[in-house]
Parts: sequence; structure tokens; C-alpha cells
Amino acid sequence: MAAERNQLRVGRLLKAHGLKGALKLELYTDAPERRFVPGAEFTLQVPEASSWHGKSVTIRDYRVMNGNSVVFLEGVEDRTTAESLVRAILWMDEDDEVEDDAWYAHQLVGLDVVRDDVVVGRVARVEHLPAQDLLIVKTDSAEVMVPFVEAIVPTVDVAAGRVIVTPPPGLFEELQAADASDDTPSE
Repeated sequence: MAAERNQLRVGRLLKAHGLKGALKLELYTDAPERRFVPGAEFTLQVPEASSWHGKSVTIRDYRVMNGNSVVFLEGVEDRTTAESLVRAILWMDEDDEVEDDAWYAHQLVGLDVVRDDVVVGRVARVEHLPAQDLLIVKTDSAEVMVPFVEAIVPTVDVAAGRVIVTPPPGLFEELQAADASDDTPSE
């Protein structure tokens, strides 16, 4: 990967599908129908020992079959060739076309997290879960998982280097419940 271009991880090839070279795909993108179009090219991340190391692949076709994303790649015509690509991670050049209120994870990591005009931590990473994304915020004492939804993270200002959070009570406070329960005798 060239240093001057940003690349995004958009998928991982899970396993061969059928006999004609198709591969099931784990998606790391919200827009597979836009990314996996015929002719789209992806850089492969594979072990150095792989015959695919240092190569790229081009999409011939993308389909959803039985609820699974499946890709057909140029030059991959049979199951044996497809199996040689299993576990490969697909990277593509970052495009400038980003939806409103959408950010790449690398844009969020390192931003200050501000609550009531006070910096409470910094975004350490973004976890992509099926229901929603989570911002993992590193505070002085711990890591806090913040649901990345508009009600809790109403403002993302990449240019200013911060995200503003309005979390529910208790999300950033250290819970004192265990200390409070020490007042009652236990038997």
C-alpha cells in the first residue's frame, strides 16, 4: 500500500461458495452495492507465503445469495482457486464520497470526547457491531463503550478534533454501588 493514499478495509473472504470460484464475503462497509461493482479493484492482505501476496483482485460480480454476500473475482474460475483466497482481507482506496453524518473509523480515532464542555477522554477505536457502532473512549481510569447513535453523540467535528457526547447518567461516572452496599450487613 502506498503511503500517500488512504486505504479502507471493506471485506474479508470467508470461504469458497460453489464450484465456479465464488467466495462468501464478510462485509466491513455499509455500502456493499456501491463498493463491490464489476470492475472495482481491491488490494489483498494475505500472508507473505501466499501466491496472492502483493496482488490485487477485480470484481466480476457481486450478489446476495441466501442472505450471504458473495463475490466473483476476475481470474478466479474454480473452487480450488477460490479456496486459495480464503481469509484474505480486501482493501480499497478511500473515496471522497462520504455520506452526511458518516465518518471513517480512522477519522474518529484520537478525537477528544467532550461532555458539558469538559474533555472526558479520547476515542481509542471504533467497534462495528451488528446493531450499532461503538466508540471506545479511553478515559483516565478505564475504557468506556459509547453507543455511536445521534442521541448520545450528537456532534462530530473532525476539523475541531472532537466529538460531543450527551450520555445517560452513569456512563462515564465510576459506579459507587458496591461501596454503597457495604453499609448493609451481610450474613
